[in-house]
This record gives sequence, structure tokens and C-alpha cells, in this order.
Amino acid sequence: MKIIVPMAGMGKRMRPHTLTVPKPLIPIAGKPIVQRLVEDIAKVCGEQVEEVAFIIGRFGDAVEKSLIKIAESVGAKGSIYYQDEPLGTAHAILCAQDSLSGPLVVAFADTLFKADFTLDSSAAGTIWVQRVDDPKPFGVVKLDADGQITDFVEKPQEFVSDLAIIGIYYFQDGAYLREELQYLLDNDIRDKGEYQLTNALENMKNKGTTFVPGRVTEWLDCGNKDATVFTNQRYLEYLQERGEELVAKSAQITNSVLIPPVYIGEGAIITDSVIGPHVSLGDQSNVRSSVVSNSIVQQSATVLHANVTNSMIGNHATVAGTPDDLSLGDYNTLRV
Repeated sequence: MKIIVPMAGMGKRMRPHTLTVPKPLIPIAGKPIVQRLVEDIAKVCGEQVEEVAFIIGRFGDAVEKSLIKIAESVGAKGSIYYQDEPLGTAHAILCAQDSLSGPLVVAFADTLFKADFTLDSSAAGTIWVQRVDDPKPFGVVKLDADGQITDFVEKPQEFVSDLAIIGIYYFQDGAYLREELQYLLDNDIRDKGEYQLTNALENMKNKGTTFVPGRVTEWLDCGNKDATVFTNQRYLEYLQERGEELVAKSAQITNSVLIPPVYIGEGAIITDSVIGPHVSLGDQSNVRSSVVSNSIVQQSATVLHANVTNSMIGNHATVAGTPDDLSLGDYNTLRV
């Protein structure tokens, strides 16, 4: 089994945090989004993952080394491919064409999920979906009476289905997928100006490939700041339910209250403060005389005399005397 992770997007909806790191490396409960995604997929695959291929922009050596370590953490080889032009989802996956063979999972790296099943690798193709209230922003699928997928519709403005594609796909034959993606590029078949995976899926279906829906317990979006903060909230609850230890033994907590669930990273210092619920504090973070709730505070960040909620505070950033909702990027200082 292989996992293909397209993640070359600029993450404009997550700025300023994506000015210094790609969106999938932003942490959720102490681990990068993409690491949690890869680990969760590896758990439901039901077999050993031999390779994780990341399709990225030119993010630099440090990011690439981090991604290779993520692949190695699930016992797989890590591969790096580049998408230098934003030409759509089909183009992004095809950038990893040397890894498109055998059974594989394609997972776009701005989503997390909860699931309690093992992937059925005997299916020709599985498209993971979730029912949504407003399907207009999503690709959706229609099903027949036997529960098989009959249609793929990209961002329907008129109602056709409320089963949204969450961005995770299983293909039994990666080489066949590669051929269908290449066909789109060779024949310049675009949708809304881009080469879309849904067009390749439609072609494969018309040639007789049977696709079935995969259902997840919960779909968690990481598309913007508020969505990512909410995902951090839900993921902390999920980890607490699993009984995971979320407070590092090396954290120094003095005259402070922790309201679970919270994640406290290695070497964090908390003094005269209230932390939680639903807070992730990164390694070496420092919080003094503050109240922090429902927020992500990244590595080596400092919060002083502040009341912070529904916020993301970047690596090495400093917040002092600032109330309420923040989105502060790496290495920034905000004092009031």
C-alpha cells in the first residue's frame, strides 16, 4: 500500500501562519496536520504502508526532511515530488507519477477524519464521503440503489447530493489511475480551468470501474484558522477518549490550572495561569499570568498577562496583554 499526499497549495486562507510553513505542517494537538493524517490512514489501511509520497511546493530542505520523517514514523519510505504550477487536483497527483502503481490511497492534506473501520482493499475504488448541510463548496457523489457511485459532481450549484467527497480516495490499481490522469493532460480536459481528479474518476467509472463510498465517523477541516482551531478542539477530545497522555512530563506547571482536554508540549512553562479547555501548547512555549482557552499556541511562543481564546499563535511569537481572538504568525510580537 502507498499513500499519496498532494500538499503544494499556498494555504492563503491560513495566512499569516502559512507564510513560514506549509499549512499541513501546522500542529494539531502537538503533531503536524499531515502527520496525523498519514498515521490515521495507516491505521485504517489494514496492511503495511510501503511508501508515502508528498507532492509539495518549493518549501525548502527543512520541510522536506520533516516529511520524510513522517513517512518513516509509519514504517514507510518517504518520497518528495514538486508541483510548481497550481493546475488542479489531477495535475497534482500526476506529479507523483513514478509512485502511482499498485494499491494506493490519495489523501489531500487539509483534512482529518475519525473512522472505526478497516479499508476493504478488494474494492476497485473507494471514495470517502460525509453528509453535509451545504454541498455547494464541495465535490459530491450520487449513489444508485445498490450503494455504488453513479456520478461525480464538482461544486454543484443546484442540489444533486449531500454526500461530499472529503479528499481521501482508495485505488486498487495506481497505474490505471496514472493513465487516466495523463489522458486529461494530453487532451487538455479541464474543469473551471484546471485538471480535476473528478473528471478522471468519471472516465474510469464510464469504462466499468466500480466505486463505492467510504464513510467516516467525523470529517475535520483544516482550511482556515477557525476551522483548524475547531479541529484541534475535536481532536483533543478524541485523544482524551482514547486515553492518551497529553501533558509532557518535562512541562513545568506552577500555581496553574489545566482544564482538560489540553495538550502541553515538552519543556513548556506555565505559571499563574489557566489553560483549557481545548488548548494545544507547543514545545518550549511559555505562558504566564494568562487565561488561554480553545487555542493553538505553537513552539517557543510566549503569552504574558493575556486572555486568549479561539486563537492561533505562531512559533516564536509573543502576545502580551491582548484579549480574545487572535491569529498571530511566527516570530511576531503583539503588545497592548
